Amino acid sequence: MPARTRSSLTRVLGAGAAALAATALLGACGSDDSTATSTPSTSVSATTSTSTAETTSGEATTTAPGDTATTSPGEAATAPPAQPETEPGFPGPTEVPVDDRGQAFLDGLRKQGVEPAADGSIAINTANYICAATAQGSSPEEIKTIVTASVGSEAAAAGKEISEADAATTADVYITVARDTFC
Repeated sequence: MPARTRSSLTRVLGAGAAALAATALLGACGSDDSTATSTPSTSVSATTSTSTAETTSGEATTTAPGDTATTSPGEAATAPPAQPETEPGFPGPTEVPVDDRGQAFLDGLRKQGVEPAADGSIAINTANYICAATAQGSSPEEIKTIVTASVGSEAAAAGKEISEADAATTADVYITVARDTFC
């Protein structure tokens, strides 16, 4: 066999061996295995006549000097907590406080025959948009497009169906009332 072929064959075999070793090493380092590797806590049983034949499949028995101790996987390893833990203050207040400007806006909508959904927070956010977009110099068409979409979203959140024409008409009311009472 020529030296060049042997050298190429040696490189290929070496690279293959290195790849195999790397795969084995990486496979040993991490996997989706959730087996605990720390020493479990033990609890001493009240009776000392427990034998390994009496333990269930999920338990292991160890013997300490003078005591018989039984260990189990623990609650966290076997089941979710009885009551789900929640973050402090979650889910938050059920009603969003409405300031005087917001209340004037909501009252103005009601006077025009528009009933805001839920606590009125979507309507107040829409009024905030109207004032900010107007101050920023957005075109009336752009403002109406966004407000019409917001009115449609608010109706959907309230479980109501609204036509595009009704949404556009309601958007005009929102814009007028927001500029009169909110901005």
